[in-house]
Amino acid sequence: MLKRISVSDVCLGMFIHELCGSWMEHPFWKTRFLLKSQKDLQRLRDSAVRELWIDTSKGLDIALGQTEAEVASQTEAVLQAAAESAPLVERVAFDIEVQRAIRLCHRSKEAVIEMFGDVRLGRAVDTEEARGLVEEITQSVARHPNALISLVRLKKADEYTYMHSVAVCALMIALARQLGLDEATIREAGLAGLFHDVGKVAIPDEILNKPGKLTDAEFAIVRGHPEAGSQFLMASPEVSELALEVCLHHHEKMDGSGYPHHLKGEEISLFARMGAVCDVYDAITSDRPYKKGWNPAESIRKMAEWSKGHFDEPIFQAFVKSVGIYPTGSLVRLESGRLGVVLEQHEQSLLTPLVKVFFSAKTKTPLMVETIDLSKLIGRDKIVARESAEDWGFRNIEELWSGIPSKRSLQQA
Repeated sequence: MLKRISVSDVCLGMFIHELCGSWMEHPFWKTRFLLKSQKDLQRLRDSAVRELWIDTSKGLDIALGQTEAEVASQTEAVLQAAAESAPLVERVAFDIEVQRAIRLCHRSKEAVIEMFGDVRLGRAVDTEEARGLVEEITQSVARHPNALISLVRLKKADEYTYMHSVAVCALMIALARQLGLDEATIREAGLAGLFHDVGKVAIPDEILNKPGKLTDAEFAIVRGHPEAGSQFLMASPEVSELALEVCLHHHEKMDGSGYPHHLKGEEISLFARMGAVCDVYDAITSDRPYKKGWNPAESIRKMAEWSKGHFDEPIFQAFVKSVGIYPTGSLVRLESGRLGVVLEQHEQSLLTPLVKVFFSAKTKTPLMVETIDLSKLIGRDKIVARESAEDWGFRNIEELWSGIPSKRSLQQA
């Protein structure tokens, strides 16, 4: 049986099934293992992880903790709260904005590579050029919030450092708009997202792109990037306090278990709390040298599961409203037994997105590809489960929603 417990209740002899948090919050390469050494137990307690899942059929059990059913009930309650009163927005056609967003992704990557290169050479950040890029991203998100945000997730593992900055910029803009912030502040939030990981230029590439487990010393270097980044940004007087705050504190958590300053609750600024949510979402949905990204819908579910201690819950719920409970690109199973990939969110309900169905889970055979609007099938069909493309052996799932041929990279489109 699986059970979620606090890290403080972990003891030797337990079988660790899953750590509750992003893989950047702990130094373990494997997340499923029998806890046998005191050293690993101490490393676990010293990490930013505060809860984990144990498998009581493979190791020791304790009376404390929550069952899968109890956690699932709490998680669904968080997502249902976000699903209520979804925003009504006007947008251009998704496929049209995807084509614009492909070109914007290419320009953005080049701009961020140049920006990071300047910082690495000791030059001040060019805020004028950065603001121009943020303006383009803001306009794209306004035209259709799902297009650019979904495309940026397709970055290759070796592009992560640069395109992650673009992704967090777009996510911050969408979240700021969802929170009802004014247009000037929305753009500042986007700029903060673009700059938030600039401190990673201080991390050697062999650590940043290491395909295996980090040593404790390497992990400590990685965790130093928020402070390094804030030092870089302070050399540019045009960079706002808002951007500095997000750079320095986007790894803080509401329960005080984050870093670098272990801030708690209201000690963390609004924008750093926003940055924490956006940063984690893009990190866990992206392919990395050492780990394949999670399905977007599964990532949202995991974040909802972690939300109590990790994130500001109202901000997380606003984030879900901006990207969806089943974000674009999510593989889902319908009550009818059909499998499909989510194309875009419905303007009024996060539970009834547009879905492109293509496979029968019942007969294990392909279907004629069809786009269906679940808002028009209420009472007749609905999403009943999130699915893994890897488990089904689907290799071209991204092509189904993006229109980009699977052998063609985003930068070649």
